Amino acid sequence: MAQNRFPPASGPSQRQLRVGELIRRTLSEVLARGDVHDPELNRFSITVGEVRCSPDLKVAMVYVLPLGGRDADAALVALQRNKGELRRMAAKGMSLKFAPELRFMLDETFDKLDDARRMFADERVRRDVEGGRDSDSDDDRGDEADG
Repeated sequence: MAQNRFPPASGPSQRQLRVGELIRRTLSEVLARGDVHDPELNRFSITVGEVRCSPDLKVAMVYVLPLGGRDADAALVALQRNKGELRRMAAKGMSLKFAPELRFMLDETFDKLDDARRMFADERVRRDVEGGRDSDSDDDRGDEADG
């Protein structure tokens, strides 16, 4: 039976985090300067939110989002089309033996933040949160009166 090459860990290693941040910064600079020779890609202002590397550093998941979230699918297609050139440009700025394969994904962090804000702005949730605080303090006062 085949075993997983990567033992389960609590999270990414220091090396994975360091390489991911280096790739993120390098790609952000390349995309901001418009160094890629693709006018379709250069028309987008793309934010590189996070880069997660596999434990062997051969694959890097790059989470991106175009400014304002508009035409996200078209931006993703343009990035996929130019991933070889982006990989070469990122490799220039790194001192790794191998440049990781870049896989682009849409960054949904901002959507999740908006959902959380919307949820906390809901009157029922706010009432439950505020009501939870009052009932805790009432319990504390009741214990003091008994004791």
